[in-house]
Amino acid sequence: MKTTIDIADNILTRSRELARREHRTLRELVEEGLRLVTTDREKDRRSPVRPVTFKGKGLSPRFAHASWDRIREAAYEGRGA
Repeated sequence: MKTTIDIADNILTRSRELARREHRTLRELVEEGLRLVTTDREKDRRSPVRPVTFKGKGLSPRFAHASWDRIREAAYEGRGA
């Protein structure tokens, strides 16, 4: 797709020099820049993962002072492992 944009002279000059040094086209640099900006902004829009919490009074008395190994064993009890 073709479009026309106004670019500040100093940015255009620096971009052309960079494109020449890297043996790329100005179009490739513009597309790369837009891709980076849009990807970065899309990341910002994603909703953060919220931790899952449960109301209660902590561990049951059975596990109040148990090790993580004991808690894990209880979680897998009766599952054939």
